[in-house]
Amino acid sequence: MTATMTGPAGRMQIARGLIALRERCGLTQTQVAERAGVSKATVSRYEAWQDRARIRWATVKALADACEASAEERDALVRVVKSQSEGWWVGNSAVPEWIDPLVSFEHEAEYEHVYANNVVPGLLQTRSYATAIHRASELRTPNEQVERMVDARMQRQSILDRQVPLHLWVILDEAVLRRIVGDEAVMAEQMDHLYDMAQRPNVDIQLLPFTAGAHAAGSGHFVILGRDDARNPLNSMAVVYIEMRRRGLYLDDVDAVSSYKLSFDYLRSQAADSTASLRLLGTVRQEFSS
Repeated sequence: MTATMTGPAGRMQIARGLIALRERCGLTQTQVAERAGVSKATVSRYEAWQDRARIRWATVKALADACEASAEERDALVRVVKSQSEGWWVGNSAVPEWIDPLVSFEHEAEYEHVYANNVVPGLLQTRSYATAIHRASELRTPNEQVERMVDARMQRQSILDRQVPLHLWVILDEAVLRRIVGDEAVMAEQMDHLYDMAQRPNVDIQLLPFTAGAHAAGSGHFVILGRDDARNPLNSMAVVYIEMRRRGLYLDDVDAVSSYKLSFDYLRSQAADSTASLRLLGTVRQEFSS
């Protein structure tokens, strides 16, 4: 196969790698196109990871060679193209188009850092809580479709149970615990689930109490997904996802990602530590269970 439907995570890795190679040797897109024997539009498309067109490994090889990549660097990018396979979410009508990249990034990421100020993040939701969220937001959507969307969300959570599980670090604003989604029985079950998940080795949950006052987030829900590979930087990945009404914003600019990482670091210092967060979770759980 000479071309693949490379997913967003793979396309980003290829794009960032090609850009890094081109900038390292001081070439413009036009110069790379001339060296590789392709159009400037092709170079631009391969450097723009949000383009959904098929990726050809021979073109990636030619672009890498044009940028004087080492054999190891070139082969690493080609392997990304050849190793891509379509995940369960591709073409799944229950997964909104703007969520597709997020699920793809989660599939490739080593860690996910989340700040949530409104609802429990999808990876930590119970089925009942997720159903209540979807029924509230998916106006005039048939129940059958809502159930399929909830099924997809539950399947997405399997990323926490893979052989090398995703490391999830979540900071929950206290408002998330106080907002009643569904009813008190749904909330009691959700608090039980959060309490249990917080004790897993690959999940960290910190609560940001109201008493913390103004904090570093300054805005709403955001997600940082990444993979760090010091030995092969081209294999690293970092992207920020910001969820909006029926669309998502994905940022991969180095400065933007660094800014959100800094905000998350400050949020971790402002939030209650793990022990205090578990105590607060236990208190809220008892409130809903009484």
